[in-house]
Amino acid sequence: MDSPRIFVPPPLIVAGTLVAGLWLDGLLYVWPTTPTLLLIVGAVLIAGGLTFIGLALRLFRKVGTRPEPWQPSSELAQSGVYRFTRNPMYLGMTIVYSGIALALKSPTAGLLLLPLVAVLDRLVIAREEAYLGRRFGASFDAYRKRVRRWM
Repeated sequence: MDSPRIFVPPPLIVAGTLVAGLWLDGLLYVWPTTPTLLLIVGAVLIAGGLTFIGLALRLFRKVGTRPEPWQPSSELAQSGVYRFTRNPMYLGMTIVYSGIALALKSPTAGLLLLPLVAVLDRLVIAREEAYLGRRFGASFDAYRKRVRRWM
């Protein structure tokens, strides 16, 4: 079975990094009092990120391909939210992560976002894109030239 060979589910990588940041800040068991503005901004980020993820999942269902990056792709999603970013689910996950880190006032989780994005970009997305290039050839190459990886 040809696949991108992603061995750890990306949501697990994101959640693990977030939990590590919250743990290092001592926030897993104590919820800090957060100013209302930070809660509102955090909630907006979380809602926006979940919207990106939901739109991407709905489009995958519509075109008949699986969202799990360790499974083979049957179609190349290029419409909807995929017209603006090649990776709306990863973008959505990082936006949700940012909202949670902000709402919980976790500077360590915030700082861990940079290496998290690097890991997703180099170890997950790069493998997925190499696979999609093999799988869809010129169609993916044209899409890759037309649409940015993140935004």
